[in-house]
Amino acid sequence: MSTDAGEYDIAIVGASTAGCTAARLFALRGARVALIERRPAVDAYKTVCTHYIQSSATPTIEKLGLAPLLEERGAVHNSIDLWTRDSGWIGVGDGEAPYGYSITRRSLDPILRKLAADTPGVELVAGWTAVGLLGDGRPGGVEIEDHGHNRRRLNARLVVAADGRDSKLARLARVPGRIKPHGRFFYWAYWSGVRPATTRSKVWLLDPDAAYTFPNEDDLTVVLLAPHRDRLPEFRSDLEGAYRRMTDALPDAPDLSNATLESKLLGKLELPNVFRPAARPGLAFIGDAALAADPLWGVGCGWAFQSADWLVEETAHALDGGGDLDRALERYRRVHRRRLLPHYLLISDLASGRPINPIERRLYRAAARDRLVRHAFEQVGSRRRSPVRMLDPRVLARIAR
Repeated sequence: MSTDAGEYDIAIVGASTAGCTAARLFALRGARVALIERRPAVDAYKTVCTHYIQSSATPTIEKLGLAPLLEERGAVHNSIDLWTRDSGWIGVGDGEAPYGYSITRRSLDPILRKLAADTPGVELVAGWTAVGLLGDGRPGGVEIEDHGHNRRRLNARLVVAADGRDSKLARLARVPGRIKPHGRFFYWAYWSGVRPATTRSKVWLLDPDAAYTFPNEDDLTVVLLAPHRDRLPEFRSDLEGAYRRMTDALPDAPDLSNATLESKLLGKLELPNVFRPAARPGLAFIGDAALAADPLWGVGCGWAFQSADWLVEETAHALDGGGDLDRALERYRRVHRRRLLPHYLLISDLASGRPINPIERRLYRAAARDRLVRHAFEQVGSRRRSPVRMLDPRVLARIAR
C-alpha cells in the first residue's frame, strides 16, 4: 500500500555523516527536511570507517554546533606522523596546523543524528528505505518502504543521495560513477591499551604495503593494515597470524603485548575508488555517494561534512525562492569537482599499489627536513589545499634542493 506523506523542500536519503549535516544546515536556513534512514535505531552506526576527520572539516563541525558535543564525548584532537623508507618519520602538523577530530562512529553517529533530528524543520523517517524516485525525468521526491512493505511517497523539490559508495539512488537515477580499482585490501581491529599512549595517528607507507594506527576516545585505537593484493593468499590462509606478523614488523611498531583486542578482525577486500557527478537537475550526491576514496588517508568523514556544507551553501537560497534551483545544483557540482577531483585522482593513483616514484621519494625526504615543504605537505594531506599547492615554485625549489 502506498500513501502520500505531504510536501518537503528536501528529501535526504541516508542519515549518516553527510545526510545529518545537510539536514541540520538546510533546516537552520528555514527548509523543511525529510531525513530518511533504513536503520530504525537512532543509535545505529557505521562500522567500516577510519574514524579520522580531517582538519579541513573542522569549520563545518563548528558551524553545526557539533564541536562542543565531540569535546564532551572525549574526541581526540588529531594529528599525524608519516613513515616512509626514504624519510623516516615526518611529523605532520606539529603545532603548525589546525586539528581535526578522531572519534569512533559508535559515538559520532548517534550524537550527530540526534543533533539533526532535534533541529526544527527536520523529520527523521527511521526504518524506511528508498525504493524509487518520483517524477518523470527530473526527480520530484522519493518513494520509501518499511520492513512491513508499506510504502509512502515523499514529495520534495530536491532529493539528496547520502546513501554511501554503493548509492541506490545513483542506480535508480542512472548516474554511474567513475571507478578506479584498488591495489590493496584491508584488515583492521579495535584495541585498547596500545602503547606508547598517544593522540597522534601514525601512517606507514611501506611500498607497496601500508598501515596505520588511529587513536580515538576511551583509549581505543584502530590498527589497520593495507597489504598489497599480492599478499591476499597469506592473509586468507592465516588471518590472525598474518595480521600480527605484519603489525609487529612495522618500524617503531605499536606495542600490543599488553593491549586488549576489543573487536574481531574486520576486513574489506574490495574498496574501489568511486567518483560521480555531484548533481543533476533535482538531485544531489554528498559524502561517499559522490566520492568514495581510499580509506587509508582518512578523508571520507571530512568530505562528508564538507560536501553537505557546500551543497547547502549553493542551493539554500534557491530553495527559499531566491533563484533557479537547477542552476544552483550545477554550481554545487562544479564546486565539488574543483575542490575534490584533484585529490581523488592523486589518491586513486596511489591506491593502485604502484611503486613510489623518484619524485615522491624526494618529496618525502624534503618534508622530513624542510619546514616549508612539510607545511605544504600537511595542507595537501589534510585536504585544506589542492595538490596543486605542491607546484608552488618555492616548494619545488626546496624539494629539488
